[in-house]
Amino acid sequence: MFKLFARAVRRKEGFLCEVEKARVASYVLVRRLHNGQACLAPRSFFGVEDFLDDDNSRPYTYKKEKKSKNPQKHISFKQRTIAYMEPFTLDVFISKRFVSASLTHRVTSKQVAVAGTNSKDIKAALKSRCDIPACLAVGQILAERAREADVYTASYTPRERDKFEGKIRAVVQSLIDNGIDVKLYLD
Repeated sequence: MFKLFARAVRRKEGFLCEVEKARVASYVLVRRLHNGQACLAPRSFFGVEDFLDDDNSRPYTYKKEKKSKNPQKHISFKQRTIAYMEPFTLDVFISKRFVSASLTHRVTSKQVAVAGTNSKDIKAALKSRCDIPACLAVGQILAERAREADVYTASYTPRERDKFEGKIRAVVQSLIDNGIDVKLYLD
């Protein structure tokens, strides 16, 4: 590094006076050592430049605006009470091979009634475990088990990837036909 600096000064010193030699030497030194960047940048105690982000003109008296840790902390009355007003939710899952549905209590997160085509009592009676007649059978059995558990109303919100048509609609319609009042929340 110093050899480069000395060579650059020797090249320039032939036709410059002493003041200009010093100026060229300092320019070359700063240019070589720091690649053209300022070498005296103010830094904080931890070595991170924080003078650009915060107003440190009055460091001990300056108050930042208080930001809430959770901006979505405010929960409306409806959001707080909906789990108690409509305590049972319907969950329908359809895979390539099976159909299953369950009624879950929102507050305690316990399953009240469950039915699926993978269970022994439904397996034997069905030709296929994933077609629309299988979905209707799952809805009928789930409605019977829900009535045994004294559940007569439920709410259903389809998952984001699910469309309310075909097999899912068959399960919900079968529940409604067998006496369970299902409240749908579509979008």
